[in-house]
Amino acid sequence: MTDQSQREPTLARNVNLPQLALYGLGSMLGAGIYGLIGKAAGEMGNAVWLAFLVSMVAALLTGLSYASLGSRYPRAGGAAYVTQRAYGWPLLTYLVGLTVMASGLTSVATQSRVVAEALTRLPMLEGVPVMALALGFLLLIAGIVFRGIKESMWVNMACTFMEAGGLLVVIAVGIPYWGGVDLLEVPPTTGGIDAAMILQGAVLTFFSFIGFEDTFNVAEEVKDPQRTLPWAIIIAMAAATVIYLAVAITAVSVVPWQELATASGPLVEVVNRAAPWIPPVVFVVITVFAVSNTALLNYIMASRLAYGMARLELLPRPLGRVHAGRRTPHVAIATLLLIVTALMLSGDIAQLASATVLLLLAVFTIINIALLILQRRPTEAKGVFEVPSFVPVGGAMICALLFVNRLTTGDWKAPALAVGMLAGIVVLYLIMRPKCVDNLDNADEVAVD
Repeated sequence: MTDQSQREPTLARNVNLPQLALYGLGSMLGAGIYGLIGKAAGEMGNAVWLAFLVSMVAALLTGLSYASLGSRYPRAGGAAYVTQRAYGWPLLTYLVGLTVMASGLTSVATQSRVVAEALTRLPMLEGVPVMALALGFLLLIAGIVFRGIKESMWVNMACTFMEAGGLLVVIAVGIPYWGGVDLLEVPPTTGGIDAAMILQGAVLTFFSFIGFEDTFNVAEEVKDPQRTLPWAIIIAMAAATVIYLAVAITAVSVVPWQELATASGPLVEVVNRAAPWIPPVVFVVITVFAVSNTALLNYIMASRLAYGMARLELLPRPLGRVHAGRRTPHVAIATLLLIVTALMLSGDIAQLASATVLLLLAVFTIINIALLILQRRPTEAKGVFEVPSFVPVGGAMICALLFVNRLTTGDWKAPALAVGMLAGIVVLYLIMRPKCVDNLDNADEVAVD
């Protein structure tokens, strides 16, 4: 590295294992579960818990691949870095990095609108334009991310405790109802539990367990990342699994699955029946915290990914600068604020979000195969946490299967938009002509410092 690069400030290692595990858990326990449980019940009836169990096993394979990669290469911009190291093709690295970043930014833009619309229901904010509240929310989130990773982790911990607390309340008030229904009862139209039905339920619930990408991208700010990262991913997925299974069993035990499937707020309906004395506004507040947490974590992920890609010279170098006082990638944070604000002001981006979700499955397939390539390369040093080859093979096969399923069962809009996004990224790549660092060992010096 040059003398100038050695004088540049770096990201600060302030994140410990409990904080990182809660970070991963917070990225999984989003507000989506409050509505998702109803949709899943419509597909699988009382056996909705089985969908979460199968999707957890499916997601765990990719999660373990990310844990192993995090142990080997603990650095920001993880997915992009691993892709470049395994395949050595800057265009593919560029596609993977910007796809993951796009998924985070569309999520932040969407969540800002959701929070703003929820805030307008409060008496003191009635009449305030939704766009103004959404912009204020984005400025607040960007300010927290700029302030520092330590401060961001404390905010995430508070939000995670709030959203997990809401789900634990659902479980607590519903436990007396356990055992009252047949947990293998399915809709009569399905003809019973079979592989096709389980696959459909797993596809629906798979993304409830996605948090390893967010965790991987803060690797350069984690203490002892080679050991902390794998354990954080495993702990977060295990905790999410226990909570999801208990919530699923509780929901169908309290409310018949037929009614759960049509309820506007399935878990709120569960609480209304099991504990009518709890004010509904409580879950409105919890939902706001959950949505805010999702936006915060995706903003952190996107900013660290932009920073990491800049260090690989795949994005303009200024995006890789770190603020000397705050030790955060301030240029990336400010740049992404402009992009996410434009997305928020553009209106409904639901189709764009669906397209990025589709592309994420392709990214997970690529990353699983990348681990397999790196495992078989004799010059690559092993990590503290290694997994057998069947883990990335299984993870790649499942993600590819889910990708094909989503491609063939949905409408044409999301796939068409996904193709358009990829074409746009390729054009941007050709315009910028980024030059990825040839000697990745030089880039590693920042990560392992």
